[in-house]
Formats: sequence, C-alpha cells, structure tokens
Amino acid sequence: MNSFINLLLLIISLPTLLLSVFVGFDLPIDFFHTTGKRLPFTQEIYLVLGLLILIIGLRRSVRRWMGVSMVKQQQKFVWNEEISTERKRRVVVYNSLEALVFISLVVAHLFLTHKASFVAFSYSVLAIDSLLFFVVNKNAFRVGLSSKAILVADREVILIYLNGLRKVSVSQQTIYFDYIEDLQLSFPLDCLEQAHKASFFNSLEAQIDRNKVLFQHTK
Repeated sequence: MNSFINLLLLIISLPTLLLSVFVGFDLPIDFFHTTGKRLPFTQEIYLVLGLLILIIGLRRSVRRWMGVSMVKQQQKFVWNEEISTERKRRVVVYNSLEALVFISLVVAHLFLTHKASFVAFSYSVLAIDSLLFFVVNKNAFRVGLSSKAILVADREVILIYLNGLRKVSVSQQTIYFDYIEDLQLSFPLDCLEQAHKASFFNSLEAQIDRNKVLFQHTK
C-alpha cells in the first residue's frame, strides 16, 4: 500500500515540478504556442494538482493512524507485540527521508514560482504529518494477531485475513500467506523480534485448522 501511494505521488509530483520549472523560468511551451508565465489557467492547474497530492497523501495518513490506533488495543488480540528494533530503525529512516523529500519539494516550488503556493502547502501538510506520525506513535508500532486476521501497523499497514488460508511459508525473510484462487499476501519477517517469532507462529497455528493449512519453513 505504501509503495503504491508513493508511486502515485511520484507520478503527480514529477509533472508538477516540471510545470513549476516552465512557469518559474518562463520557458517556451511549443505545444501550446506560449511560455510558462503566459500559460492560461495556471492557478487552476496548480489547485487541481495540489488537491490530488493532498487527497492521496491524507488517504494514506488516515489509514496509518487508524492502523496504529487499532493495534494498540491489545485486549482485542490473542497475540500482540511491538515491532522489532531493526524494523523500528528502518521506520525512522524512511519517515525522515519521506519528510525531507516533501520539505525539499516545498522549497523547490516556492523558489521557482509563487503560483505554486497551494502545491507547496499540500507538501507541507504531508511533511508535518509524516513527522508527527512518527513522534506520536514511535512506541506504538506493533504486530497483532486475532482469531480473524493479522495486523501489522508501523509506517505501513498490512492486514492479512485468516479466512480462506491454505498455506503459510517463510522464504528470504518474508512470510507468505497463500489462499484459494491463487491469492498470495505477505509481510516482512523482520517485523517480528527474534525472541517473539516462535510464539507468533504458535499463536497463529492455534487460530486455524491445521488440517486445512500447511505450515512450511516456519520453525
């Protein structure tokens, strides 16, 4: 989910930045027979692009905040532990880079043209949200297992239902969950602290019918 949202933001951010370059330096746009500063409806274009960036970013943000809020309710899970120290370090690095990229885009757009102020505002909101999300939730990132699903909540939210599960396997530091009709879901094994892996798989086995689900390389 997080990778898909980042891809969407990248797809929108590149042409938006390119537009600011053309507008800021008043470069010719031969296709429209005009220049950047004379391009019609520039403010409206920036408004639409800024709204798209804001909506996509905030949609991910709501999902992340809700995921952390749910997994903190430990009484609703049969197994619930903090993510591993290694994973937490990675979350710190990725969140910091994410906020830095947004801040850089704010500076770049404002440097190029004041017409991109709403786009800069949208990136500012996402940068602040990214920093706040980590500061507020840095001790709340967890993996929870209930009788119906597995929930991993840190900078990403991974939800894996147990209904219809046919096989659980581990390969190259990834846990794979295979379902009927060739559906496969996964999450990184490094989400789990080494000391908690055995109890996680034992708790998982206790929630499903071992006659219907194959466990492979989980010991």
